[in-house]
Amino acid sequence: MYVPDDPPATCPACGDPYESVSRHTDGFVANLLDNERYRRVCFHPSTDGGDPALDCYHHTHEQAGTD
Repeated sequence: MYVPDDPPATCPACGDPYESVSRHTDGFVANLLDNERYRRVCFHPSTDGGDPALDCYHHTHEQAGTD
């Protein structure tokens, strides 16, 4: 997992604050059903060295308004 050096201040997909962001260039699984830390992950298209990638913005329960 690669973490971007220059992440935006708010999530570009929803505009809300987020706790962390990760960039993925390969397949991955997002299961939030049993996740005590994160309630929502937003996916935003990106590139990594010219190759397609997805940036994943991890929102806590509080940031997603569900605490």
